[in-house]
Amino acid sequence: MRSSLIIVGFFILGSLLGYFGVVPTSFLEGDISFYALGALMFCVGVSLGSDPETLKSFKKINPRLLLLPLLTIVGTLAGAAIVGMLLPNRSVVDSMAVGSGLGYYSLSSIFITEFKGAELGTIALLSNISREILALLLAPVFVKYFGKLAPISAGGATTMDTTLPIIMKFSGKEYMVLSVFHGFVTDLSVPFLVTLFCSI
Repeated sequence: MRSSLIIVGFFILGSLLGYFGVVPTSFLEGDISFYALGALMFCVGVSLGSDPETLKSFKKINPRLLLLPLLTIVGTLAGAAIVGMLLPNRSVVDSMAVGSGLGYYSLSSIFITEFKGAELGTIALLSNISREILALLLAPVFVKYFGKLAPISAGGATTMDTTLPIIMKFSGKEYMVLSVFHGFVTDLSVPFLVTLFCSI
């Protein structure tokens, strides 16, 4: 839990530095986040490759677990539909469009802003950022009360990059391949689902 709070702390610090203009604009215009993510994935790869027992454990993963991305998508859309029924000023379809971002806030918010306007696009951005932050913060709680698959499902499209280290830490390295596969499938589904619900 402490490591999750540290990550969120860095996010808040970065937000404050950006807000008060402490960080130079030239720094922000570069691809620093891409390189940082690349370095993170490299470290995860080295960690995986240097542990032969982890590689052997991938062969033991139950093929039924490959249905996890589909169940995550269905569960998210069902939850979004229920929330849409409870909101007085938003339709169920709008709510499902936001939910179909699956944590992929950068892409989904752009799509939704283009199709439905800036207000719903902002809601999508905040909603999907919140999903990622909650997945980071609550991973140990999810594992404790709901099992080792829960952080993967909660992470949505972020499980092959930003939430992967947290998932490996609390669910175990043996879930890395499943987590990457889950993130890949949900990530690919986002543009199709968002476009579908925005065009209805």
